[in-house]
Amino acid sequence: MSEMHESNEAAVTAVLTTPEAWRGYLRRYDELYLRNRASDQELFDLLEEDEVEALDEGGRLERWLGEEPAQDETVAASEGRLGVRFPPSLRGFLLASDGWIRVSGWVDLVYPCARIEWMRDTGAGASLIPLYGEEFDNDEYADLFRRSMEVAAGEDVWLLDPTDIGPDGEWAAYLFTPKYGDLRKFTSFATLFHHGYKAME
Repeated sequence: MSEMHESNEAAVTAVLTTPEAWRGYLRRYDELYLRNRASDQELFDLLEEDEVEALDEGGRLERWLGEEPAQDETVAASEGRLGVRFPPSLRGFLLASDGWIRVSGWVDLVYPCARIEWMRDTGAGASLIPLYGEEFDNDEYADLFRRSMEVAAGEDVWLLDPTDIGPDGEWAAYLFTPKYGDLRKFTSFATLFHHGYKAME
């Protein structure tokens, strides 16, 4: 069982709390992803030939490739369904792009509002909570999974813990890698998201 690790990129959270800040950041994220991680098929599906050439030459991508922003009432409805108010960086993200698919790492989708759930109510939770609570006898992990909100998944899972809230209103965030049983802690949704950006640089 791997130990938890802390990330100290609090400055990212302070900036990424508004939809405007997130849109600018996600444009940069997409450019970096398309330059360094995207397959030829992804580039063909997403971009015109002149846009691919511009990226190859270090130019900027002018087009928004994210999802449509969630409406305030959509975010509020999801918060009502879950019985919480989302932390500022998650709210700002959703109001900029209701979900995200081009993620660095082993996550296929950062969820739109409608997909965000308590982990205990997801397929991942249904398999991991009994596994860690009974077979591995690791109540610390199992308890975290029971109380956390699942906000992204693929081979790995992103979680937010509503019981661990910083002075800025941000919830502690976790990257869980089931394959290795590794749990890595971040100060917020924004710093967790930024971890993938740093990995692409």
